[in-house]
Amino acid sequence: MVQYSPRLDATFGALSDPTRRGILERLGRSDAGITELAEAFDITLTGIKKHVGVLESAGLVTTEKIGRVRRCRLGPRRLDDETAWIATYRRHLEGRLNRLGEFLERTREKQ
Repeated sequence: MVQYSPRLDATFGALSDPTRRGILERLGRSDAGITELAEAFDITLTGIKKHVGVLESAGLVTTEKIGRVRRCRLGPRRLDDETAWIATYRRHLEGRLNRLGEFLERTREKQ
C-alpha cells in the first residue's frame, strides 16, 4: 500500500497549477528574477511571489536575494518519491485495463 506523505501532497499541489509548471519550465532554461517571471507570465509581482513561495515550500525552487533582486532557480530536490508513486499507480491501472481486455476477449469468444 502506498503511504501518503505531506511531501508528496506539497509537490503534487505545487505541480497542479499550470503557472507553477510554467515557472519550473522557465527556470529549467535559466535562473530568473521575480520581476522577469512576473513579466513572462503577465502576473503581478505579488501573484508571482505567491507562486514561487508554493514552489519553494515544496523544495522545487530556491530563491536568493542579490541586492534588490530576488533570483529564483530550480531547487536541488529530485522527484524520486513522486516518480515511484506514479509508477505504482500506473502498474495498478495497467493491471486493471489488462483484466478488462481479457474479460472482453472472453465474452467476445462466447458470442
